[in-house]
Amino acid sequence: MNYKNYLLLAAIGLIWGSQFLFQDVAVAEISPFWVGASRSVIGTLTLVLLCRVLKLRSRSHSRNQWGLFALIGLLEATIPFVLVPWAQQQLDSSVVAVLMGTIPFFALLCAPLLIRSASITRYGLMSVLLGFGGLVLLFWPALSSGIGSVEPVRGLAVMGAAASFAVALLLLNRVKEEHPLIVARNVLAMASLQLVLIAFVLSPLEASDYAARALGSLVYLGVMCAGVVYYLYMALLQRTGPVFTSMTNYLVPAIGVVIGAVFNHEVVELTTWLALAVIVAALMLNKPPSAENKARPAPHGVPTTEESAAG
Repeated sequence: MNYKNYLLLAAIGLIWGSQFLFQDVAVAEISPFWVGASRSVIGTLTLVLLCRVLKLRSRSHSRNQWGLFALIGLLEATIPFVLVPWAQQQLDSSVVAVLMGTIPFFALLCAPLLIRSASITRYGLMSVLLGFGGLVLLFWPALSSGIGSVEPVRGLAVMGAAASFAVALLLLNRVKEEHPLIVARNVLAMASLQLVLIAFVLSPLEASDYAARALGSLVYLGVMCAGVVYYLYMALLQRTGPVFTSMTNYLVPAIGVVIGAVFNHEVVELTTWLALAVIVAALMLNKPPSAENKARPAPHGVPTTEESAAG
């Protein structure tokens, strides 16, 4: 078993799990549309700086893939950015989290359609089902209380966002022979252009004096939760494939609930710990990535998995 993959997964879960605390601070003063757009821009600048420090450049054929990067950015960031906030106006956050948990299902089911060598394995299906069960358990107190009623159209909108994100993960397999940091930079750059345009249309920018705490939270969201974590995400994707990587959608909410409870000095419910244990079990049940890497070439034409992680 390749523990580096699980360490990458844990790092992604911790960083993205922490975003909820900082996002609450930011959206208290800044429009949610501009929080999303700004963190994408800051994340892109972070990745550009990292590429310069590491002296990484796009390979010649990569310059012809900007259409693909734009499409992935649209599916992975822009569409969910519009659909999810709209749906959350009428849906409880617990329902949204559970519906977004269908991303691994879509990734698993669509993989054979978009990736020639992909197939639905027994252990892959079992791990996805178990992980989804853990996510439902995590939010079961809220779901069972009756506040989580689902309005069909908005529920479908969230599932549409989940499907869009899953297809973007699969399309990343078509990016040819490129370093994960370059891929992350290019996709996030294209998404940033789209998100800034949407923010201008839906929430015209107004001059205002924002508190340092809100701006500091926005910087953290951009540097860590958009820039650094997106590179780690691309590295994990190249090492293990889209289905295993999509399992972060189970881990992030659980870690977010625990982090929020610790910083707010709240008691963590027993169901939260049980849900986290179930999700971890689902991750361990997934077919060991090291075995998969030995059986097939690394995605995107990366020479070795060690180079992808070290990048």
